Amino acid sequence: MSGGNIYNLKSIKLMTIRRCNFLTALSISGLIVLGSCQKYEDGPVISLRSKKERVANEWKVAKAYDDGEDVTDDFDQYDIDLTKDGDATVVAEYTFGEASFEYETDGTWSFQNNKEEIELDMENDDADKVYQILRLKEKELWVREKGEDLELHLEPR
Repeated sequence: MSGGNIYNLKSIKLMTIRRCNFLTALSISGLIVLGSCQKYEDGPVISLRSKKERVANEWKVAKAYDDGEDVTDDFDQYDIDLTKDGDATVVAEYTFGEASFEYETDGTWSFQNNKEEIELDMENDDADKVYQILRLKEKELWVREKGEDLELHLEPR
């Protein structure tokens, strides 16, 4: 084997090592950039579904906290249906002893503040609210009522 061939092999190995180091550094940089672009406090970093597709669902209140105190029992009668078209329905089912009745109001939902908030504009103005989005995943929607300490963790019905 001549000295030229050894030099070429060393050169190829060195280029391969440099290329691997470059690709590793590029991958790490990409992860750092993606992590810093996380839209919501509790994330996901990246999703293949649009925000509108993730919001559109038939939701129930899985957990509710008011100023850190668990108040889920006060909200477990609510169901919230949000469509991709921006329609919204809030249904509450109340039971008093043997009697029960259902209350329903329709309206719309929309993103606000660069998709960091959801606004509900309902027929019953008492149900009109703006919520800060904390987590938005396919099977999780966590929101905090704007200007309040109420936090709702929603999951599909």
